[in-house]
Amino acid sequence: MPLEFPNLTVVNHPLIQHKLTWLRSESTGTDSFRQLLREVSQLLAYEATRALPTALVTIKTPMTTAQLPVISGKKLCLVSILRAGNGMLEGFLDVIPLARVGHIGIERNPDTLEAAMYYFKVPNDLACRQVLMVDPMLATGHSCAAAVARLKDAGCTQITLVCLLAAPDGVRHMHEVHPDVPVFAAALDSHLNEQGYIVPGLGDAGDRLYGTR
Repeated sequence: MPLEFPNLTVVNHPLIQHKLTWLRSESTGTDSFRQLLREVSQLLAYEATRALPTALVTIKTPMTTAQLPVISGKKLCLVSILRAGNGMLEGFLDVIPLARVGHIGIERNPDTLEAAMYYFKVPNDLACRQVLMVDPMLATGHSCAAAVARLKDAGCTQITLVCLLAAPDGVRHMHEVHPDVPVFAAALDSHLNEQGYIVPGLGDAGDRLYGTR
């Protein structure tokens, strides 16, 4: 992790970086963008769950009886930040199919860049679960910080944010507001432009995912 950002883990695996390059390309069409985002999300899910607790169970293999590890505790909860987060959610569910799922709808004011929440639906027992929150872009950090605050209000104490691209502003804001929340990203980009978009970035992830622009 960069020393300036102790909360950030950049997952720089060659497979992720290769697929991320084509996600960034403006020549990548909607269908390819969806598939690439799903594939990168699968790889990010692998890294973000590396520290999950395990317990031994006794099973019988074709050769013998053995005590072997399985993930312990309550099932994970995946929380998608609408709408672009759903593009990552599919990849995470490929890897963690038994996870519970929640959704948070947040709109960013284009003038102030502040976040306004319009939807919140999560499992009732969220306080007992570890949450992986997915959102492709960590730009200013205001939307993700607001979502984390709402999850904490619901009783959640174990939250990890997984994104595709992060800007220094967003990582810094998350660390200032929620220093207990680790952030996993495929890349830490250079900066934000005047409209609050990540540079070099990949444009608007939601628009590219759903072909709305």
